[in-house]
Amino acid sequence: MNQSISSSVKPDAKPNAKPSYAPTMTLGMAQQRAQFMQDIRQFFDKRQVLEVQTPLLSQAGNTDTFLQSVAAQVTYQDRPYTYYLHTSPEFAMKRLLASWQVPIYQICPVFRDNEIGVRHNIEFTMLEWYQPHYSLADMAAELGELLEALYGYPIVMNHYRYVDAFMDFVGIHPLTASLATLQAVAEDKGLTSFDFNSVESSATNSEENIRQSWLDLLFSHAVEPNLGHDLPTLIIEYPPATAALAKTALDKDGNKVAKRFELYINGIEIANAYDELADGQALRARFEQDNQLRQRHNLPVMPIDEHLLAASDDLIPCSGIAVGIDRLLMVITGVNSLEDVIPFPSGLA
Repeated sequence: MNQSISSSVKPDAKPNAKPSYAPTMTLGMAQQRAQFMQDIRQFFDKRQVLEVQTPLLSQAGNTDTFLQSVAAQVTYQDRPYTYYLHTSPEFAMKRLLASWQVPIYQICPVFRDNEIGVRHNIEFTMLEWYQPHYSLADMAAELGELLEALYGYPIVMNHYRYVDAFMDFVGIHPLTASLATLQAVAEDKGLTSFDFNSVESSATNSEENIRQSWLDLLFSHAVEPNLGHDLPTLIIEYPPATAALAKTALDKDGNKVAKRFELYINGIEIANAYDELADGQALRARFEQDNQLRQRHNLPVMPIDEHLLAASDDLIPCSGIAVGIDRLLMVITGVNSLEDVIPFPSGLA
């Protein structure tokens, strides 16, 4: 027996090495995650928000220039088609909301191509919910209540205008600074490895789009890392070019802004909320503009979701929010990487 055991052990075996099939998440974290999910469902059950499930695959894709859909080749009625794994359940959930007109939520996997890192994964888990007749302030209050339920103690959230955050950490006004100023400040901060030459050389590209590219670069590198370290922080009143599917309005200074907010904790973006735009024609114009930008960046043009556009005209006034479940669990448990809160990152799946 002793001889059999010793002969089965390889000389170079490491006693503490994990087998290749092992998850990156511990059993203890898996148990915490299961309780975390249960607490979220209990939160919405108490508020009579209906849990729904929508398809992961769609004939339409996300037109956002900075969100790349994962394509899937399928056969439908004996014919080949390209479908797309959703980057969020938003489009399908709005079709439900327009039809049923009741509060709904969903917890589901979502997919974004080429997103890998300590805070990114091609597949991750999203919580998304919609509340009819909620303002952004109402949605922010409900988000605070959810955080309190998950943290287990009262939470105070800081409200910080995009303009103020930008001026505090970058030193210029993002809505009025010239394009040359934005570029000069980025170069002064060493943010010159990003190639915008192809964007700026396009005669058909609008100055607003070019400006927003520089604003996004400066915000992500010079502002985001500083947010939410003392208190969970809501960034509000974004530039209109970032409106996506949100309404726009004028801020107290008369500048046009997007009616949306994002939640940051420990320098990490956790959630994104909109006062939802219910205007199919306006959304079509935004999607078509997105696809023009995609062409200029040599990205594939995405099929537009005609069902969403039709539903948008029947959408009741509402606000919606998407929360990155994995990232929120990261910050609540104090770990530093998504690998600690999911079992198999994309590289090991």
